[in-house]
Amino acid sequence: MSSAPHTQTPTGGGRPGSGPGRSGNGWRRVLGVPSLVLLGLVYMVPLTIFSTYGIVVELTGGRLSAAYAAALVVMLFTARSYGRMAQAFPVAGSAYTYATRSFGPGLGFMSGWSLLLDYLLLPMINYLLIGIYLNAAFPAVPAWVFMVVSIMVVTALNILGITAVARANFVVVGLQALFIILFVGLAWASVSRSGKLDLLAPFTGVDGAEGFSPILAGSAILCLSYLGFDAVSTFAEEAKNPRTSIPRAIMLTTVLAGLIFLGLAYISHLLLPVGTFADPDSAAIEVVGAAGGNLLVAFFTAAYIAGSLGSALTSQASVSRIIHSMGRGRVLPAAFGRLHPRLGTPVVPIIVTSGVSLLALVLDLTTVSSLISFGALVAFSVVNLSVIKHYFIDRRNRGTGSLLHNLLLPGIGFLLTLWLWTSLSGLSFSLGLSWAALGLAYLAYLTRGFRRPTPHLQLEEA
Repeated sequence: MSSAPHTQTPTGGGRPGSGPGRSGNGWRRVLGVPSLVLLGLVYMVPLTIFSTYGIVVELTGGRLSAAYAAALVVMLFTARSYGRMAQAFPVAGSAYTYATRSFGPGLGFMSGWSLLLDYLLLPMINYLLIGIYLNAAFPAVPAWVFMVVSIMVVTALNILGITAVARANFVVVGLQALFIILFVGLAWASVSRSGKLDLLAPFTGVDGAEGFSPILAGSAILCLSYLGFDAVSTFAEEAKNPRTSIPRAIMLTTVLAGLIFLGLAYISHLLLPVGTFADPDSAAIEVVGAAGGNLLVAFFTAAYIAGSLGSALTSQASVSRIIHSMGRGRVLPAAFGRLHPRLGTPVVPIIVTSGVSLLALVLDLTTVSSLISFGALVAFSVVNLSVIKHYFIDRRNRGTGSLLHNLLLPGIGFLLTLWLWTSLSGLSFSLGLSWAALGLAYLAYLTRGFRRPTPHLQLEEA
């Protein structure tokens, strides 16, 4: 497929054209780098470190900080590839757009289908966590009530527009930032008073911890904590100067999230080393309690719920833009590709995403997490390969510097992603491949048994 830009008349997005503050498809360009980074950080939930804290600490022999450092290095290669493709195609659609433009509409469709799996289910996992935490705090209220109320609030804010989402995210990030400051301050004070301070312990682990393999196994799990930097690319049509702001925001989001994860892991291990907590699954509560007692535990719960709500808010905004792009390209029905004439938001995709999120009432965390992992790694693999295909093969950028940027670095990103595939469970593969088979069947229907061309995105570049 040619990489020349396609054009399309804007559909239902207010004033047509690309006037001041508007993209060519009707989106309002209101997001600068700080807002984009904020969206990415909220999507990733900085406090997500505590959800797997005890499990990975034990797996790595107390070397959680080393595992997070390794995970950050791994994800930086893929984050860089997302940034490179966002420079080439600064439009909504993320991996779907990049695969379509680089490999053609067939592979683009299957990549978009896998990406849908990832994005459709990410809001759901947040609703599940909200229901679990709030039901534990208020047992008299069923978990499903909290889930449904959360879905309604998130849906309303997304329909109102991306500005409302960004403003809500400031509150969410502010609450989590306040908790992090309090936790780090109280934890450091407690560690300093103990008089037993080994600054290398979070990297060397407990006595007997040997080899790099446990660290790699831990980082394979932790890499999924970085899901969210790729969500930044889906806001390309609402970003100011997307060719520069999107790549910059993607890298900043990845680095900042990695530093937050690493810092929290480091101080947590100093406060409560491996082997001192009773249950790995509840180790986070023990760590927070050791720093500030029951009051800090209550604040942690509130901040974590706020973070889950903010992540659901941002992830629903992201998937609605993916679905909008597919509808605009007639891969999905045309109704998905229209924007509300006054609000300028994709109302139909937002409502559909909310409907899918109601499955949180019947699915469990293990099933949802398995599906998300599969979809994420498909997207990571395709984007790394897209850099090689677009820049190195199609554009023939093969000088010394281009060899590094367009072949070696994305190639390393792809190989590291292949390594992450080995960490997936059998459940992930079986459910993921079933979803892929469903997508292939739908593609066969769209193309009348592959006798017609595959529908593809028609987007106007910024």
